[in-house]
Amino acid sequence: MSIEQKQNKLAELKEQVRQLEAEVPHDNEVNHSTWPPEQFYGAYYAMTGGILGIFGALVSLMVNVIAAPIAGKSPLELIKVYLTFPVGARALELSAESNGLVLAMGCCLYIATGMLIGIPIYFFLVRFCGKDGSLGKRLAVASVLSLAIWAINFYGILSWLQPLLFKGNSWITDPSVMPPWVAAGTHLVFGWTLALLYPWGQFTPYRPTSNLTDS
Repeated sequence: MSIEQKQNKLAELKEQVRQLEAEVPHDNEVNHSTWPPEQFYGAYYAMTGGILGIFGALVSLMVNVIAAPIAGKSPLELIKVYLTFPVGARALELSAESNGLVLAMGCCLYIATGMLIGIPIYFFLVRFCGKDGSLGKRLAVASVLSLAIWAINFYGILSWLQPLLFKGNSWITDPSVMPPWVAAGTHLVFGWTLALLYPWGQFTPYRPTSNLTDS
């Protein structure tokens, strides 16, 4: 192949490359069109709510552990009442000395439940408060959401589901077992924790350094 033929072939290849480059969008165009999400990033906030819900459960549990002895109750009284759903009235007779493993499992289940409840609370917290919601607004919205979750779960579901499953009392909603203000207060502490940790869960899109330099 002569030099002229090679040059012609090279010119054809360059033209093909230019055509392909014109058909494929540039990286910047792809980033701007698909990332960051232009609308509410629901999946991210649901995941973040689950993570922050773990912290909310830990804080609310610690408050109960500290406050229960002041009221003359066992430090893990909340966990005992919580465990009445899977094991019935026997849970109220558990002791830390002889049933430590069961109570430890109850704590783990309580934290897992907090993770699940944290999803809707944080999701709607972001919806109502936005990215720059004030602390006062976040606490107010979290209070309403937490009390709504408490009322629905306790009196809309557990009040009839627990007696149906265990053919007995609804220990979780029985005021003699757990006063309503204790249950409501526990949910409030949970919600307030999410409101305080709210900035930790805000979505901040990653922008490559090259994009920042170009802009």
